[in-house]
Amino acid sequence: MKNFLLLLVFIASASLSQAKTITGKVTDSNGGLFGAVISVKGTNITTSTDFDGNYIIEAQATDRLLIQYSGYDSQEILIENQTLINVKLTTSLDQVVVIGYRSSSKSRSRVASSTVTTKTIKSRPNANIVQTLSGQVAGIHIRHSKGQPGANTTNSLRGIGSINGSQQPLIIVNGSPMSSDEMKNVNVAQISSVNVLKDASQTSMYGNKGANGVIEIETNGDVKMEGAAIVMRQINHLFENESYKNIEENEFEQVGTSPLSTFSIDVDKASYSNVRRMINNGQTVEPDAVKIEEMINYFKYDYQQPAADLPFAVHTNVSNTPWNKETQLVKIGLQGKDIDREKLPASHLTFLIDVSGSMSSENKLPLLKSAFKILVQQLRAEDKVSIVVYAGAAGIVLEPTSGADKETIIRALDQLNSGGSTAGGEGIELAYKVAQEHFIKNGNNRVILATDGDFNVGASSDRAMEKLIEEKRKSGVFLSVLGMGYGNYQDSKLETLADKGNGNHAYIDNIQEAHKVFGKEFNGSMYTIAKDVKLQVEFNPKNVLAYRLIGYENRLLATEDFVDDNKDAGELGIGHTVTALYEIVPTGKSSEHLKELTDLKYTNTSFSKDFNDELFTVKLRYKKPDGDKSIAMEFVQRNKTTKADDNMQFAAAVALFGMQLRHSKYTNSTDLDAVIKLAKKGKGTDEDGYRAEFIRLVESYKEYETQNLSYSGY
Repeated sequence: MKNFLLLLVFIASASLSQAKTITGKVTDSNGGLFGAVISVKGTNITTSTDFDGNYIIEAQATDRLLIQYSGYDSQEILIENQTLINVKLTTSLDQVVVIGYRSSSKSRSRVASSTVTTKTIKSRPNANIVQTLSGQVAGIHIRHSKGQPGANTTNSLRGIGSINGSQQPLIIVNGSPMSSDEMKNVNVAQISSVNVLKDASQTSMYGNKGANGVIEIETNGDVKMEGAAIVMRQINHLFENESYKNIEENEFEQVGTSPLSTFSIDVDKASYSNVRRMINNGQTVEPDAVKIEEMINYFKYDYQQPAADLPFAVHTNVSNTPWNKETQLVKIGLQGKDIDREKLPASHLTFLIDVSGSMSSENKLPLLKSAFKILVQQLRAEDKVSIVVYAGAAGIVLEPTSGADKETIIRALDQLNSGGSTAGGEGIELAYKVAQEHFIKNGNNRVILATDGDFNVGASSDRAMEKLIEEKRKSGVFLSVLGMGYGNYQDSKLETLADKGNGNHAYIDNIQEAHKVFGKEFNGSMYTIAKDVKLQVEFNPKNVLAYRLIGYENRLLATEDFVDDNKDAGELGIGHTVTALYEIVPTGKSSEHLKELTDLKYTNTSFSKDFNDELFTVKLRYKKPDGDKSIAMEFVQRNKTTKADDNMQFAAAVALFGMQLRHSKYTNSTDLDAVIKLAKKGKGTDEDGYRAEFIRLVESYKEYETQNLSYSGY
């Protein structure tokens, strides 16, 4: 018996002393950690994790594994009978210290790299950080988007995988990859140098994720770099992947050859809040992100209500142009009818929410949920809400629920989390399916899509989304599109969806904007009173030599589209105001912007002499929300100018600021002071304070420009 017990002890001892294979993964809150060191305590046995955080090591059951990673608290684990050991590291450090992925001196590293130090950055004070790198590092490539001096610059880090432009460089902070959002948490006062890895060897150090180049930010607590905030803004800008439709500014048209100007109304307001976000964050204001008509229409104007039998009223007036004494400014304003909320039809609102991985940051899904909670508070018992979500696939989170059951709706919103790819097309299909299955006859049926627009699974191109939404709008379901976040914001895609889906487009940059869209302007955002609203302005050549529509470049229509009821146009909501500005050259005046025309050989151009006192005629067509045949309206503006009222002065100020942001050739070299002065004159009563906010925004932008703190794209 004794011998048997000794045998058992011997077998057990042999088992404990026998080496076995241990596998596992080392992670932090963001995923796998590359380069974490795993060692068997008290021995020379050691290994490190691969790029995904995986490791393999040989050890005995009695051994202890020591897991270490710079910047994180180490962990020690007794192996015992385990063969799979996963470890999640945390950090208790109070400040960020940026190091490389592994300990290696520059002289011994074979990875091609270049370093731009504080001294280098300071020596080029007028260059942004990317341009500074471009002069020091062969891997940075700068090009002008339009091939012209003054055009916006596009930056890319040339590595083996960046030639196609589909990926961004990898940025490393504290030994870990970081997103552009996470970069904003870095203490800018600690930055001392920027290290760029730019050839094929980078992949051996960082894996495939470094194939497009790597930018390492090093910090030193003893170094306080002047202008560090500017450097960080430009590094963040390098990682942005926002998409905007190209805008070619409207030119002057001569009335003798082109007397008609035709366009669709635009009630979208996304551009202003997006531009505001860029300025407040000290970012580049992309010229194509500036849609002047959306900036003007962000603000409410004091127009009179329409007659009882009309959905909207039309107001026109003419005054002298603030920025050009040789021209006149025409304002055409539409005022949608106000309707008491209790008299509105019942609604079925289908929330279509993007819960993909790209929506994880605080200014996306968390802000989105807060915004929808504001909307829920506006609902009545007869209104219903459904919730559809999409990531890698689409699904129904909430079946139609009465607006009286607000707790259930809010609980469903609170349970949403982000992760996965973005099957936007599949989400749209399901949302419209739900909306149609629960369609309220003679009611308000609407899908509300909230996303950053970063679709990457299934139908995702602008054209594919356009075809999809054009088909869905035939169902009688309207669409509202909410843009969220920044860095990868796909404005062009969301604008296409709103334009083609009988809808409107807003950009939510903060909770105040959510209150504006879903609180103060709930009726106008959610209820349509006229659809396919088109304007055609005919100028009288007797009194107008040339005209230029300010903005609306993406809303222009062909002359024949005006009477074509199959041609889609914009929608007008309850209480909405829409404003359009023309700059006109009166007959008898000259302008450097007018080109000489050749004489016509076969056509004899003659003008009517019966309307000498008319300046122009505004023709409109619109359909009722459930109608298919358009209704025509017509208004005449006499040839007289009036002193600019508050509405005219403020709209002109916003238009001028937009022109300056777009580097327009028509500003006549006016400065930001002229914008501020004009806006202050037109501030009016400003009950909600939005006009005052605009004045502060321009003043902030002026300060940035004066101190060269913002990157203007040059």
